[in-house]
Amino acid sequence: MGRWEALVAIAVVAVFLAASAGKVDAAKAAAKGKYRALFNFGDSLADVGNLLIANGVPDNLTTARLPYGQTYLGKPTGRCSDGRLVIDHLAQEFGLSLLPPSKANHSDFKHGANFAITGATALDTPYFEARGLGAVVWNSGALMTQIQWFRDLKPSFCNSTKEECKEFYANSLFVVGEFGGNDYNAPLFAGKGLTEAYKFMPDVIQGISDGVEELIAEGAADLIVPGVMPTGCFPVYLNMLDMPAHEYGSRSGCIRQYNTFSWVHNAHLKRALEKLRLKYPNVRIIYGDYYTPVVQFILQPEKFDGS
Repeated sequence: MGRWEALVAIAVVAVFLAASAGKVDAAKAAAKGKYRALFNFGDSLADVGNLLIANGVPDNLTTARLPYGQTYLGKPTGRCSDGRLVIDHLAQEFGLSLLPPSKANHSDFKHGANFAITGATALDTPYFEARGLGAVVWNSGALMTQIQWFRDLKPSFCNSTKEECKEFYANSLFVVGEFGGNDYNAPLFAGKGLTEAYKFMPDVIQGISDGVEELIAEGAADLIVPGVMPTGCFPVYLNMLDMPAHEYGSRSGCIRQYNTFSWVHNAHLKRALEKLRLKYPNVRIIYGDYYTPVVQFILQPEKFDGS
């Protein structure tokens, strides 16, 4: 089992609240046929081709060239991976076909669609422009924009009565995120540091919460909302920052204060989701933990066929 396959195994178990440790096989078997469709919203962690379709193939877009896509699909598709993404594994675990990018014309969307696009943020572009970060953020489809794409595509999912659409969505799974990473990249890439990035956090969390509520209003009844991964382990920050030795984890080599930042975001997100659960008791909202598995991969790569 590869690294991302291990992450998916964890995510799938989380989806099935009735599944306990030692019952993974039973949970995976129960997954087949559980949902009629899967809808995904997110950024480069889940983009399966929307950026390529929307913007063509610029020379500097590496995901449009090999080795991206070579180990599973045999060609580049716009995925930021040489194989499948987490959302691809989830679709297959539920017995569904790989989700088509929402911008792919003439696609079959009867089992859902993927609205994720590289560079997406929780907050809209004007938010960053108002803070002098318009030139830094690369936002081709913020969360609310993706939700509007979802609404625009509704006739492809259900083209009859409002009640039929509600029933269809109630039997679908909605994955909302991860969102937030690119929002924080804007001030951090601009050299403003964590102090400034922390100021964005309440608005980012509120933006995610608002997006979840919009989807609930559309009829979503089962949602997974992932948190962010440990930013301090990202190669881009490890290469960009020159920190004192004590700022790095002795085992992981990750930047402690940046990982703490990600942990704080996730803690606030979990609180926001708990408020939504109380507000919508008939809706199942599950927090998706992307943070812990990544740390586990780094600390014990041998357990995941890594080295």
